[in-house]
Amino acid sequence: MKFKKTHKNAVTPFYATKGSAAMDLTAIEVEMIDKNYVKYNFGLAFEIPQNKVGLIFPRSSCYKQRQLLSNCVGVIDSDYRGSISAVMKGTGNKAYIENERVAQILFIDSKQEELEEVKELSQTNRGENGYGSTGK
Repeated sequence: MKFKKTHKNAVTPFYATKGSAAMDLTAIEVEMIDKNYVKYNFGLAFEIPQNKVGLIFPRSSCYKQRQLLSNCVGVIDSDYRGSISAVMKGTGNKAYIENERVAQILFIDSKQEELEEVKELSQTNRGENGYGSTGK
């Protein structure tokens, strides 16, 4: 997959281990938006192939900084060519600093579905049982 560094200090994304599903992203700029939100710029842009999507997730170490990705997961569409970033909401007073791995990107297959409106959906054993329906 093609990518471009949009900042001179950008770090090429990488898999931390052989079993990693996603590539780590290193913040090269940290921008305080307000007292609750921090924007991490990665200085990278991707040419994601059609029928794929890039998903940005926080790294598991975010709990140490008491931060959450503001929209839970970032969606990078295949037709987006701009620099990627992540905005995190702090639940404490810690923030990452520049040159730290703060997020990860996972590329998966995606396709646009055609919808068909119907009067009824097929039946399953679960049916409409939602939240917590399979136990705690």
